[in-house]
Amino acid sequence: MKTRLCRGHCPLLLLCLLVWAALSTGCQKQQAGSNPECIAPAKPGGGYDLTCRLLANGLQHADLIGQPMIVSYMPGGIGAVAYNQVNATRDRDPDLVVAASSGAAMNLALGKFGHYGVDTVRWLGAFATDYGVVVVPADSPYHDLSELVAALKHDPGSIVFGAGGSIGSQDWMKVALVAQAAGVAPKNLRFVSYEGGGEALGALLGHHLDVFTGDASEMAGHLGSGRVRVLAVLADHRLGREYADIPTAKEQGYDIEWPTWRGFYMGPNVSDADYERWVHKLKTLVASEQFKTRRRKQGLFPEARFGREFDRYVNHQVAEFRQLANDVGLGHEQ
Repeated sequence: MKTRLCRGHCPLLLLCLLVWAALSTGCQKQQAGSNPECIAPAKPGGGYDLTCRLLANGLQHADLIGQPMIVSYMPGGIGAVAYNQVNATRDRDPDLVVAASSGAAMNLALGKFGHYGVDTVRWLGAFATDYGVVVVPADSPYHDLSELVAALKHDPGSIVFGAGGSIGSQDWMKVALVAQAAGVAPKNLRFVSYEGGGEALGALLGHHLDVFTGDASEMAGHLGSGRVRVLAVLADHRLGREYADIPTAKEQGYDIEWPTWRGFYMGPNVSDADYERWVHKLKTLVASEQFKTRRRKQGLFPEARFGREFDRYVNHQVAEFRQLANDVGLGHEQ
């Protein structure tokens, strides 16, 4: 009976198995891109964490992804570990994006990412802009930028600066520009490097630092706390909203600006189709009202550069940063 049953139904069973296999393969192809991940190349709590979470929440609420986006952390070398990891082992991953900023461009300009250069990843896009800030504890003796500059002129070694970046990083550059305004060589400053803005801000609140340089968005949740004082925002105009009472460095007599784009890159061997798929997602997200509201609530400001236009922009910025590094005495390490 069993043999006769098999003889009668095996061709049908084989056909069903073939159909099932074909459908399974098709489903797997359709599910490509269903495990989105954003790497924040720092410890939790800083600007890269904010960038990934803004993307993850925005994509989810806009129904632009089928599954929740994973936010993972890869601190080390102020972005160097993540940059090398993506180039070496996840260079084709169609689901992976990595948070980046003008800080990454600065590190690339200085050769801090090893033998990988600006052209070894695919620059995806920027969906927000931030601005540099100079911050002290609320009980600091410095009430404005001029008082800090005066103290630097008098005794530069008496003030401990700190930021989420090493010497040469964009947050260190903010310190260097303030020092230049005081006529002090940046190399004479006391500077403590932290693995991310969240860690550096925690050190300021714990009074392990005298001055923190970071970005305005990192201060959004602290402005009304009574624990910090923002001496200046490094923009060409006052930012408005919750930052309306914070003067710019310019209006205090110091020509210092530092806008910070927030965006993403992908592995160098991601296909054009997957790259363009992510470009489209970002463009759609940035155009939505819900994202604009989320971005504003995070203390960020509009930015919209995507795809090849953004790639050209980052390459140009890296070249500009190399010149700036020379101007403050760092030179180019590559």
